[in-house]
Amino acid sequence: MIRRHTLAPADHRRLAHLCGPLDAHLRAIEAGLGVTLARRDDSFRIDGPRPAVERAVALLDRLYEQAEAPIGERRLQLALAEAGAMPPPAPGTPAEGSAERIVLHTRHADLVGRTPNQVQYLRQILAHDITFGIGPAGTGKTFLAVACAVDALERHGVQRIVLTRPAVEAGERLGFLPGDLAQKVDPYLRPLYDALYDLMGFDRVAKAFERGLIEIAPLAFMRGRTLNHAFVILDEAQNTTREQMKMFLTRIGFGSKCVVTGDVSQVDLPKGMASGLVEARHILKRVPGIAFTDFTAADVVRHPLVARIVEAYDAAREPREA
Repeated sequence: MIRRHTLAPADHRRLAHLCGPLDAHLRAIEAGLGVTLARRDDSFRIDGPRPAVERAVALLDRLYEQAEAPIGERRLQLALAEAGAMPPPAPGTPAEGSAERIVLHTRHADLVGRTPNQVQYLRQILAHDITFGIGPAGTGKTFLAVACAVDALERHGVQRIVLTRPAVEAGERLGFLPGDLAQKVDPYLRPLYDALYDLMGFDRVAKAFERGLIEIAPLAFMRGRTLNHAFVILDEAQNTTREQMKMFLTRIGFGSKCVVTGDVSQVDLPKGMASGLVEARHILKRVPGIAFTDFTAADVVRHPLVARIVEAYDAAREPREA
């Protein structure tokens, strides 16, 4: 299908921001959506399969509206991930159901689900007391969960955020780490700190820790506790044992929400030890009040190469499992 499309109203500054340096953004759109773009001033000739052409038209219009300032690479990649996963818009319908979008109150004003699975994940977190997000790296499992926790804290829906993950080394023996207990476990919890700093800012995170509004701890410290009125996130749950997973899930108290995230293809437990996340998916999949979201390579919102790496490893693993 070949379609000609003209951007309106004419604005050369917006057009330059949309196209990027030496039309680099247009080349990225071509590669991401599988179309061919040719431009003359503000008119585009788009060639490719009909669904891809419709996605490209919708993406060009959306980016053009947002192009008051230069469009960064991260913003472009997120928009491409969203456009590639969403079905082409039907004629005369509002853009991508914007009225039903879930927008979270964080430092990023435009933080929303970019793919159908991410939108489903956010809705399940809001609607269920316990939600599992399972899938490969780069799909936003942990980041979106932390964003929901920050949003709940900002709206006073919970009194504190509790973030935890098992202290399991990724195939490397790190030996005895120096420092006190907090310094020993800090390297394992660093990704959670990074998400908080990105969503709240360094100063606000530091003040929240001082006031006890945010707590980060290794999973081993959860035993014997009851967490009321808290938003609790267990990250890297594929590295929990069966006993640890049961222990963690039974910590949930009144007025609390729990999100469990993990990638069952990256289990770092000793050989022969079953993953608590894998077992929990089988045991709890029909329990009312618990929801599961399975992410795929199509949900990856990091560098485009990450999605291709995930797909390559998945394709290589399938024959071995068969």
